[in-house]
Amino acid sequence: MTPARKKPNINTSPLELMPDFQFAVSVDCVIFGYENDMLKVLLIKSDLPEFKSKWSLLGDLVHPDEDLDAASYRVLRERTGLEDVFLEQVHTFGQLNRHPAGRVVTTAYFSLINVKDHQLKQLDNELHWHPVNDIKTMAFDHKVILDTCHKTLQKKIQEEPIIFNLLEKKFSLRDLQNLYEAILGVSLDRRNFRKKLFTTDLLTDLDEMEKDVPHRPGKLYTFNHARYAKMKKKTFVGIDF
Repeated sequence: MTPARKKPNINTSPLELMPDFQFAVSVDCVIFGYENDMLKVLLIKSDLPEFKSKWSLLGDLVHPDEDLDAASYRVLRERTGLEDVFLEQVHTFGQLNRHPAGRVVTTAYFSLINVKDHQLKQLDNELHWHPVNDIKTMAFDHKVILDTCHKTLQKKIQEEPIIFNLLEKKFSLRDLQNLYEAILGVSLDRRNFRKKLFTTDLLTDLDEMEKDVPHRPGKLYTFNHARYAKMKKKTFVGIDF
């Protein structure tokens, strides 16, 4: 026979109402990287028997004495050795049965880095970069989490010029378009792309040309950080591709 629950009142805690109810809180880090004109993500092999040979995100349970943000940076540091990466909270996932061990609610964080600028210092559980387009299935509900963070990233790069952090200080419009296309997952019309970029007034023509490239050399530009700092609160509304 199921024991009768106490009749709730305004001072009754959830644990008193459901004394057998237990749950855990976790964080999962979605670290996107850009390399060789491809959007990639850091994954590890799951060590749970239920998900043998499947890839998973970088995650762990939140310790009783740490907050969510601290937990996300701890996970990133312990799993990869990276400490100079900014993480942004994206969404909380609490579907029933998302974890075989019981009721676990997880909060996802994401970041976007240039792979060549961040050397991994830990390689446990076959940690390495995977092209996002090659990932079809994952452990837990991590494919859903990955897709959600990817959509967030696609929206964010059209609202803020964070994408320029992945480029060299001097870049061509070809480099910039390849980067946008890799993240958005679409082919952009060359003429329309350049027109929209120039209307932002955020590119400075360096009056230089590319060198030692396997294609026709293009003009080099740089992102004007000072101009963006002045306009972002007033006129910059993003770039809608």
